[in-house]
Amino acid sequence: MAGKKVLIVYAHQEPKSFNGSLKKVAVEELSKQGCTVTVSDLYSMNFEPRATRNDITGALSNPEVFSYGIETHEAYKKKALTSDILEEQRKVQEADLVIFQFPLYWFSVPAILKGWMDRVLCRGFAFDIPGFYDSGFLKGKLALLSLTTGGTAEMYTKDGISGDFRYFLWPLQHGTLHFCGFKVLAPQISFGLDVSSEEEKKVMLASWAQRLKSIWKEEPIHCTPPWYFQE
Repeated sequence: MAGKKVLIVYAHQEPKSFNGSLKKVAVEELSKQGCTVTVSDLYSMNFEPRATRNDITGALSNPEVFSYGIETHEAYKKKALTSDILEEQRKVQEADLVIFQFPLYWFSVPAILKGWMDRVLCRGFAFDIPGFYDSGFLKGKLALLSLTTGGTAEMYTKDGISGDFRYFLWPLQHGTLHFCGFKVLAPQISFGLDVSSEEEKKVMLASWAQRLKSIWKEEPIHCTPPWYFQE
């Protein structure tokens, strides 16, 4: 949709990977629609994943006992966070839709993307207490997880060896994105890359491209416990 802004937070080391292809498809399709698309390629940026006191440029509020959450909250209010954090926060603030593109690592995100979430989605910027879930500061924005797995779709069912895929989405979609106020769209999961043929991968890419054509018409999921554990 013309005029919309999209941020793709991309976490894969290899541009020629399938994740790279999914990212490329998203950039091309959304750009065709007239969207402004920005990509944060975390590996090529050499993004710092560690949450440390180095993230605060000014004096600490309590130099005796360091608390990352407290200090970054105070630093955000004083505009005393490091420039890489501020730049990513600016991208998020400007975006109507944030797409996270990554391979599943240990039922979660790669460390570099976890670090992006830890450092960028700080208190004061993304949430406060009170001021979370439906009252989170990023309310009105959409978020979508596009991820790949080595295991097959059958493995990620309630009766499968890995359990329902919704179980591992709970801390990411609900505990992180929804907590910050995002309206969460259904995930795009490309299952079974380790056993998929080139033709099957082409079908996955085409399915992603087709979905993106109508992405702005989609309704968010009901990001509550029943969606993950009872449906």
